[in-house]
Amino acid sequence: MQGNERYFYIEKRAIIADNTSVNIPRRRHRAAIEAALSRAPVVVLLGARQVGKTTLANEIADAYAGTSHRFDLEDMDDLARLAEPKLALAGLTGLVVIDEIQRRPDLFPVLRVLADRPHVPARFLLLGSAQPALLRQSSETLAGRVAFHEMEGFGCDEVGVGEAHRLWLRGGFPRAFLAKSELASIAWRRDFVRTFLEQDLPQLGISIPAATLHRFWKMLAHYHGQTWNGAELARALGVAQTTVRRYLDLLTSTLVIRQLQPWHENLSKRQIKSPKVYLSDTGLLHHLLGITRQEDLESHPKVGASWEGFVINEIIHRYGADAESCFFWGTHAGAELDLLLMQGSQRLGFEIKRTTAPRITASMHAARDSLRLDQLTVIHAGQHAFALGEGIEALPFEQLCGRPT
Repeated sequence: MQGNERYFYIEKRAIIADNTSVNIPRRRHRAAIEAALSRAPVVVLLGARQVGKTTLANEIADAYAGTSHRFDLEDMDDLARLAEPKLALAGLTGLVVIDEIQRRPDLFPVLRVLADRPHVPARFLLLGSAQPALLRQSSETLAGRVAFHEMEGFGCDEVGVGEAHRLWLRGGFPRAFLAKSELASIAWRRDFVRTFLEQDLPQLGISIPAATLHRFWKMLAHYHGQTWNGAELARALGVAQTTVRRYLDLLTSTLVIRQLQPWHENLSKRQIKSPKVYLSDTGLLHHLLGITRQEDLESHPKVGASWEGFVINEIIHRYGADAESCFFWGTHAGAELDLLLMQGSQRLGFEIKRTTAPRITASMHAARDSLRLDQLTVIHAGQHAFALGEGIEALPFEQLCGRPT
């Protein structure tokens, strides 16, 4: 680590430890978005509400080499400026940032026309909550002209591995992680859940009662890390299986739930074909489970599943993987693999064990051989890396966070 980088890291750790407000740079996301803007006339930055999209977009606009223009579609003045969108946008050059784009899907055809102009006088950075209508509209209208980037909460590469336990407990939403006290973090997460259900979802055109979705979300928290069982949840809610599946897909589309899809191919073994369900943010998971302190978390029945979801998020962030390249694998005979990443022609497997001394298991052998893995890595809570077997490595979580990809 270079001297300036080391000083920044130590200084950042001290600021966080003092429980004072700090702006943690989102370098990984910023680099990805700036690279996308260099090759595509339109870039769509997707992420859950309050994850830091607007702050990052403002930083990119401030540093942009040319002029920049900003529109917030929740601002009535900006909405008025875009009453005639082609007239308002056609004369702009440089970078144009449009926040909450899902509120004006009628802008996509206009952006297609502007993106096709010669010499690309302006590039557009669109911010929005991920929902099916937004993705479908932009993909169809701007095909060949648009790049997507998905932004999540803080990762260990941003806050430092020394803050991993705090990140695990509070989650990665900036205001939850950086809150000045545990009580303030808990209050923010409580308010986020209420606002998300009562205000944000209705603004996206979702009319399901907030109380119903809140109850369903809390149920999912207790199923975190388990294979989807729609029949069981449908019975508990007193609705049809198709209804609970719609609820699941809705929360997934707004990036508060992760569905890890099953990998299956022509093997002799009977394989599981339902997804695994995780809450995307462990801070929200802990709020919905009623966990407020690290001591409560360590003794909770869901501690292993919570840590598994946390580590899976970190692996996905570390490898820059998207939903289409992430899977789990399991058979009805009991063999399983927590995470399978398809990285080009490589198949990388990950098992997550909340133990300091992981051991090789028959399930690991089965996953390695059946899936023809190039590497199987067992992420554990200990301090040392070591070989478990041929093609199977045990790696401490802290080293995962510091290892280059």
